[in-house]
Amino acid sequence: MAKKDHVSETPATQLLKQQKVAYTEHVYDYVDHGGTTESARQLGVDEHHVVKTLVMEDENAKPLIVLMHGDRQVSTKNLARQIGTKKVSPCKPEVAQRHSGYLVGGTSPFGTKKAMPIYVESTVLELPRIYINGGRRGYLVGLSPQVLTEVLNAKPVQCAGAE
Repeated sequence: MAKKDHVSETPATQLLKQQKVAYTEHVYDYVDHGGTTESARQLGVDEHHVVKTLVMEDENAKPLIVLMHGDRQVSTKNLARQIGTKKVSPCKPEVAQRHSGYLVGGTSPFGTKKAMPIYVESTVLELPRIYINGGRRGYLVGLSPQVLTEVLNAKPVQCAGAE
């Protein structure tokens, strides 16, 4: 692996190594507000296979994580209905950072500061391989989507809306 393609450990990669999860590292130039469109373009992968990690909260301000295809939005109404809560809304960036321990744009569902329930769009689990944040801006890890349910105990939901 070339020196510039290696990223120092993050809480996410520490957890993946601890759980003996096979993953590949994908480094790109982080662009403010570029999101999954930018990372997919730079890495030459389908944006549908890039999974974004969204920190949200319910009506009691209890945090939760939603894992969604990069080219889809979360229908918070559908999500709330499926997880049995009145409403779900995105956390403010500083609140998301406090819960996850990661900077917005570098949030990984692996190795978060706080344990939070994790929900994954069910169709993500049907993909052969996904690219998800490795705990730093400009850094994705490629892995099997089954890791989300096996390591994170992510619960499948259907809450995708069009981008």
